[in-house]
Amino acid sequence: MIRLTLAAAVLLAAPAYAADKKEASCKYQGQVMAAVQAARLDRVKLQDVEQTILDSEPEWPEEYSKAIPQLAAHVYDMKRRDLRNVELGELLEQQCLENWDQIQEMQKQLQSN
Repeated sequence: MIRLTLAAAVLLAAPAYAADKKEASCKYQGQVMAAVQAARLDRVKLQDVEQTILDSEPEWPEEYSKAIPQLAAHVYDMKRRDLRNVELGELLEQQCLENWDQIQEMQKQLQSN
């Protein structure tokens, strides 16, 4: 469902961190995804999702909010009925943890270009 490219997009939108910050970074990314999914399930319009989430004063560091538009585009392409039976936040967090080293390497390559 969530592909490596989506996890990469989220990580690339988030700040680069040392490997010892991996768990925290992946947790925050999962929280952002869960917030987008909740907004979709609550019928928040796509154009309002970012502001709605920001207005809720999320607990993650501000820089993670940069990923909201990319995640919203992906989540809002899905049917709401398909979102009811899956926890996208947990899936994204797990994928982030599994692909951390590969995505960090992608970030280094982009920064050196």
